[in-house]
Amino acid sequence: MTVRSGKTGFRVLAYISIGLAAIGVVLPLLPTTPFVLLAAFFASKGSPAFASWLEEHPSFGPAIRDWRRNRVIPLRAKVLACGMMLLSWGILFAMGAATVVLAISGTFLAGVASYLLTRPSY
Repeated sequence: MTVRSGKTGFRVLAYISIGLAAIGVVLPLLPTTPFVLLAAFFASKGSPAFASWLEEHPSFGPAIRDWRRNRVIPLRAKVLACGMMLLSWGILFAMGAATVVLAISGTFLAGVASYLLTRPSY
């Protein structure tokens, strides 16, 4: 019973992640690539059919394959992700967010940016 419920949880997380990726296609502040990679990871644990569909998808497949084979992130994805994170933090700052919110979000975003920027590009 626990194996099945675990697979269901991974399947749900995969669908949520690909939904967020799809929203990221039309909303410039939400990155697509990280959510596609998350969806691929979760799908590989919970839904082999969905994982296969993602890997064969003309838009999502290349990013998944590049990540799995070489652990590379496209330079364009890095630039967009870092730019959107900076813009998001700037909006928080301009809206007068509390210092603690700026500090926590800034630390988190800087960590994500440093991870992205230390991965190889193509």
